[in-house]
Amino acid sequence: MSPLPSYLPASNRVHRTNFIKDYEMKTIFVKPKDVVRKWYVLDAEGVPLGRVAVKAADLARGKHKPCYVPHQEIGDFVIIINAEKAIVTGGKETKKIYYNYSGFPGGMRAESYKAVLEKKPTYPMERAVKGMLPHGALGNKLFENVKIYAGPEHPHAAQNPEKLEF
Repeated sequence: MSPLPSYLPASNRVHRTNFIKDYEMKTIFVKPKDVVRKWYVLDAEGVPLGRVAVKAADLARGKHKPCYVPHQEIGDFVIIINAEKAIVTGGKETKKIYYNYSGFPGGMRAESYKAVLEKKPTYPMERAVKGMLPHGALGNKLFENVKIYAGPEHPHAAQNPEKLEF
């Protein structure tokens, strides 16, 4: 072992274990009952799809909180309204393709953004947000906290959600 620096107090220079104890980092574990979870509303009308998805994923993950740790569910609930009115740029209405593959030969289906939006208006937003969350059990649980609606109405008025602007 190398000697400890001379600028440390003499008590720490004597015993290396004291030095390690005094300067070790502690892992933060937030108890679920101690987490304050808020509700937020994001209006996607006229805003790029990716910008809304990033904001929703960050809020659902809890990255805006000082007690954020990547392995715990401490994020807030997010309501996205007007998901069908989110814009895409660069001609992606026709160029962007969503692929689904059944796993069987000849089982690949491809649809453009415009065709998917006509069938299920919330699907592009759901897929964008889900792709920005962790892939696995934690990501599935976090995605349950994101509510996406095609129109301006939502049934969560009782939670008094706070409206966020872009």
